[in-house]
Amino acid sequence: MTAPQPLRWRCRRGMRELDVLLERWLARHWDTATAVERAAFARLLSYPDPLLWDWLVAGLPGPDEELTALCRRIRASV
Repeated sequence: MTAPQPLRWRCRRGMRELDVLLERWLARHWDTATAVERAAFARLLSYPDPLLWDWLVAGLPGPDEELTALCRRIRASV
């Protein structure tokens, strides 16, 4: 199962670094992700770029453990 097209578009952010992290995780891990991970990823994309930068690049904790764990997995998959 490939990722839904709307998610691919939502991975396109205002910062190239975020584009790479998000698009790469979507392409490599969507098919094997659990329903919980998929829902968390879709939810993650609703946050603004500065927060995503903090969580995905700077390594700060997210608003909850589910998103924090997903951000860790995204960073580790690069």
